[in-house]
Amino acid sequence: MRRHYLALDLGAESGRAMLAQLEGGRVELTELYRFANRPVELPTGLYWDTLGLFREICEGIRLAGKAADKLDGIGIDTWGVDFGLVSGAGELLLNPRHYRDRRTRGVQEEVFQLVPRGEIFQQTGTQFLDFNSLYQLYVLQRDSPEVVKLASKLLFMPDLFNYFLTGIFASERTIASTSQFYDPLKQCFATGILRKLGIEERLLADLIEPGTALGPALVESRTMVYATASHDTASAVAAVPAEPGGNWCYISSGTWSLMGVELEKPIINDAVLAANFTNEQGLGGTVRFLKNIPGMWLFEECRRAWERRGEKYSYAELIGRAAEAKRFETVLDLDEFISRGDAPRQISEYCRRTGQEAPSDVGTTTRVILQSLALRYGEVLESLEKLIGRQIEVIHIVGGGSRNKLLNQLTRRPVTSAVS
Repeated sequence: MRRHYLALDLGAESGRAMLAQLEGGRVELTELYRFANRPVELPTGLYWDTLGLFREICEGIRLAGKAADKLDGIGIDTWGVDFGLVSGAGELLLNPRHYRDRRTRGVQEEVFQLVPRGEIFQQTGTQFLDFNSLYQLYVLQRDSPEVVKLASKLLFMPDLFNYFLTGIFASERTIASTSQFYDPLKQCFATGILRKLGIEERLLADLIEPGTALGPALVESRTMVYATASHDTASAVAAVPAEPGGNWCYISSGTWSLMGVELEKPIINDAVLAANFTNEQGLGGTVRFLKNIPGMWLFEECRRAWERRGEKYSYAELIGRAAEAKRFETVLDLDEFISRGDAPRQISEYCRRTGQEAPSDVGTTTRVILQSLALRYGEVLESLEKLIGRQIEVIHIVGGGSRNKLLNQLTRRPVTSAVS
């Protein structure tokens, strides 16, 4: 029997509505709709256009209803860590902040005064990034305690959109595990950490598994909404065309690159802490043991900067120019380019500061970014192999960045396959 499902995939730069037709054990995908995800800069900080994104979700559902005689299910995934607070009356209290908002810079050290770094890692197995949900929530509790007091539930972004669709409060496990207040060994929230920060566990919604039926959509149709592996990386890893237990790793390539392996159990030890790897939940009780790497972000920021100057290039054109450009010896530390701004100027200033040759045009700039990213992949691969105690034989690249042929070619060791 033919069934139709709608997948709503929201990334940090864009979203898309994909119609999946399931028949005879075969899935056929059709892209119905693609839309931009444009953050909003206000005097108070950087925010997601949350209601605008929900409007786009509803448009995707409307188009799916026209494309299929009957829609059998809807599922949503998004990026990690960010969240909204909802009141007891069901209202969104504050518009969710963007993880690149500056308010959490330097907050980790403040948190470590209350809960030691080692204790946080032992309970969560999570890598330390200053935009993790833990630090965002701490800042809210510190600066806006009256808002937190009014909140009934904290909902991560896919959980928030599921709530908008169904009215159901729930916290899907794969997205919860990005927060740095989730315990992958006990498979529950690490409420002890929150209590030490003065944060009440009443804010946490009940954890649910991927595949849970939430309820019928309250807008556009009465189609059943299901929780997916709702962190987009969890869904991407689940789609890797490889057998469990093989000597392969993945790179989920997009605005961020997430490089790692799928394990049965988390690895939490001093070596993992030193290498700043993370243990996040995957589909079917698996663990995504991985490292966050600044991915296509700098490339995307350069493209936006050039467009503001009146120079509009497609991704394909920029990659083509980079392929023709000479090889540069310049290497960028991609962690130095996390903030929004004039990325080409930032690259030139970085090169002057580090005594390296600065790229001179769009082709060489793109080439330097992609070379630096490929080198970073190699470094992370070496660390990964040491931590898991075996050699990786195949890299599977998934996500939108897998279409970047030049980057795939630069990622040479070992055998690489790309699946968009």
